[in-house]
Amino acid sequence: MSRLLFRTGIAAALVLVAACDGPQSGTGGGMSGRPEEAPASPPTASVGRAADEALAVRPASLPSQAVADSAAPRMLIRTGDASIEIDSLEAAVEQVRGLAERLGGFVASTSYQGGRDRMREAMLELRIPADRFEAAESGLDSIGELEWLNVNVQDVGEESVDLSARMANSRRLETRLVELLASRTGKLEDVLAVERELARVREEIERYEGRLRFLRTRVAMSTLSVRLHEPAPIIGGTGSTGVIGEAFRQAWRNFVAAVAGLIAASGILVPLLAVAIGGWLLIRRFGRRTRTSPTTGEPGER
Repeated sequence: MSRLLFRTGIAAALVLVAACDGPQSGTGGGMSGRPEEAPASPPTASVGRAADEALAVRPASLPSQAVADSAAPRMLIRTGDASIEIDSLEAAVEQVRGLAERLGGFVASTSYQGGRDRMREAMLELRIPADRFEAAESGLDSIGELEWLNVNVQDVGEESVDLSARMANSRRLETRLVELLASRTGKLEDVLAVERELARVREEIERYEGRLRFLRTRVAMSTLSVRLHEPAPIIGGTGSTGVIGEAFRQAWRNFVAAVAGLIAASGILVPLLAVAIGGWLLIRRFGRRTRTSPTTGEPGER
């Protein structure tokens, strides 16, 4: 489409050149005219080269040789996670918040977990300036017993260089498309096609810029996730229940449940027991009658 527009411009330039050369040939000037205006091919060649360059540029083209040869800058993204055993959860959370504020960072998120059968623990996500990350690691020792600490470092310098080169190429293409729209020598559908291409290029530029901003933010502020948890209680103190106290409470609950089960079952057991006793008494009474009836009839036979 853009090539068609450029060809239209080239044709218009050739018509103007032919109109200027016509009167000179009619007067018989021939080669006696102005020699500096004789070669008409350079403007056409320059327009053709400009068209080819505009069509050759793509946002996804590779970085220039100078950028490729230069070493990519170090852009390090640091992330870490740690686990600390503490005595008091609330006090430890405040200490972690104070550590982040002293280092110029902040607490991005906080979550608590707990329950009757679980340890009380909290998870805090800290955002610390990259140059103070080591100080944050050292400050964790004063909060409690540090169980483990993992740190991951990712270098995104190469990705940043690649995104910068792609964005520069997209901006050059955007500039040439804007210049092409300013001429407006083509048909309406050609102009609309150029506008659609320009919108696509600008969308790519915004996407590259967003990714670069994200990488720079992650490089400037490191992430440290801290898990705080209290030790598992063995014997509960005053006003609390430990493992043994909970075991006694569970035993009492089991006893009460058994008694309640017997009481609930008595609605069936008591009638059955009454029927069984009544049947046993009847059997015993008729048994006595059958044993005494033969002895009473023997004297009458004699």
